Amino acid sequence: MALTIPAPSREDPAADMPGVAVLAGGCFWCVEAVYLDLAGVTRVMSGYTGGAAETANYRTVCGGATGHAEAVEIHYDPALLSFGRLLQVFFAVAHDPTQHNRQGNDVGTQYRSAIFTLNDAQAALARDYVAQLNQVGVFAAPIATEIAPLTHFYPAEDMHQNYARQHPDQPYICAVALPKVEKMHACFPQLLRKN
Repeated sequence: MALTIPAPSREDPAADMPGVAVLAGGCFWCVEAVYLDLAGVTRVMSGYTGGAAETANYRTVCGGATGHAEAVEIHYDPALLSFGRLLQVFFAVAHDPTQHNRQGNDVGTQYRSAIFTLNDAQAALARDYVAQLNQVGVFAAPIATEIAPLTHFYPAEDMHQNYARQHPDQPYICAVALPKVEKMHACFPQLLRKN
């Protein structure tokens, strides 16, 4: 049975001023796939953040020693979607926020749970929401999600963009990404694009 993850107890229009959120929750193929069907999302890009420009490539990041996390940069229309709602989807279906430096069989700091904030309002809202979720005890373990200011986001190689949609029969996508997309459709039908 799926957990019911409450929405943030508050919203802050200042958190939506850039219309961009940067989230890390394991393999970027899976996190990207979760957000593509949301009404108001205008673009989702897989990439790397947390390390240096010269190590922002798939082969090096997979080694686990770069400081980078596989992340997604989500561009959205604040008139249709809020930063708080993106966080609700992040905690409800995109990943398991209680796992430290891993998601399932993907192990290493590059697969950590993180919210990379673009301004103080995003940071405050993220901290408050994590505290809210920990307080109501939604998860069986404490949330391990890192909240840190975004320094740089480096787009991943072209082959990693929109990967789940382009490779729906790939075994990893079938086993890990598609169940998350199905869960998002089941948990948040009101947020889906109308097409």
